[in-house]
Amino acid sequence: MQKWLETHLLKLNGTQEMDYIKGFTRHGYSKEESISIEMFKQISKELGLSIREDLAGNVIARWEGTTPDLPAVATGSHLDTVTNGGGYDGLAGVLCALGAVKQLKDHRFQPNYPIEVIVFRSEESARFGISTLGSKAMSGLHTSEIGSVVDQQGVSIKEAVTQCGFDWNAFSDAERDMEELKSFVELHIEQGMLIENAGKDIGIVEGIATPIRLVITAEGQAGHTGTTPMDHRQDALVAISPLVQFVHDYAKQCNRHETIPVVATVSMLSLEPNAMNVIPGKVEMGIDIRSVNDDLKEHVATAIKRECLELSRVHDVEIHVEERVNNASIFLGRDISRKLHKAGELAGLTIHPMHSGAGHDVMNMAVKWPAGLIFIPCKNGISHHPAEYASLENLEKGVQVLKAYFESEAGEAPCQFE
Repeated sequence: MQKWLETHLLKLNGTQEMDYIKGFTRHGYSKEESISIEMFKQISKELGLSIREDLAGNVIARWEGTTPDLPAVATGSHLDTVTNGGGYDGLAGVLCALGAVKQLKDHRFQPNYPIEVIVFRSEESARFGISTLGSKAMSGLHTSEIGSVVDQQGVSIKEAVTQCGFDWNAFSDAERDMEELKSFVELHIEQGMLIENAGKDIGIVEGIATPIRLVITAEGQAGHTGTTPMDHRQDALVAISPLVQFVHDYAKQCNRHETIPVVATVSMLSLEPNAMNVIPGKVEMGIDIRSVNDDLKEHVATAIKRECLELSRVHDVEIHVEERVNNASIFLGRDISRKLHKAGELAGLTIHPMHSGAGHDVMNMAVKWPAGLIFIPCKNGISHHPAEYASLENLEKGVQVLKAYFESEAGEAPCQFE
């Protein structure tokens, strides 16, 4: 199986060897993403799966079950990447799902329920600043207003979708009926080191920490750096800069007495006019706060807003706080989690229960269907970077847990009430 995984890892990445220096760039609704998806279709056909592409460009590879009209047991992930990203984020889930199907077919397993492997379009926010476009469409969370959002080259989401051969006006018709799926499970690299630190084989995720995102704008007075006296300045950067350390320290302080941690990051900074000889007159700062404890997220956000008021008073600079995102955390189904634990045990794997600090397609699917999330370790927790790496051994563990899950979830005889 490891040789098969290695061969098809390279095929899906469109390379003859993994590039750990430059990485891979396959943005959502790009030619590069489409090429990888075409390879997914080819591999799926070689495994005897039928292929369907929905109106959002998501691709569904399907293995029909023996009992007609039953909902599908689905899994999948994405093939797009961030700029110069790794070759495992998203792709590992697609690869392991195909590997599980191959092993089941090699062992002449015949599912009662259909099994689907889904590739979602445009999971990453790298191109448009908006994530999980494909899974939002499939789960009915799509909003047409985002069509005018543009990438750095000025290409809108609507234009990019059209260039890939899809009709933006029909995008919402990609939504699937609830009766079509029995469950959805995603496998993903961890993007952290909790599994490794715990000495376990895989992680089973119980909750996904969605963010509160704040945009802080400090408006002072631009002026000449050489002629404006120090006592007469309204330097927006000086006023707002203490917030960087405050955000970092306050989150650490909260974690000393909270059982569920919070993380908070100043992750974006821009200033105007951004010239060597001009005092910064305006600074915009982005802050990302995450925890599966929503009350704790709110507590940190409130503290940041309070600190902004104090900095505004001390430095005589206007500071505005805009709350761009405030999503409730996603908790995955206990029944699916229990089944994944059992599948892991049947595969002879040790399991680490955990939460995810990153969002994934599964969080959209979980709104409509019973859903679960499996993590496999990645080296040193590195992700969204060319050095991202998951060993063939850990990829094979992913195959084994999905195989055991499919055997149970798709192989069981449907009850008379279904």
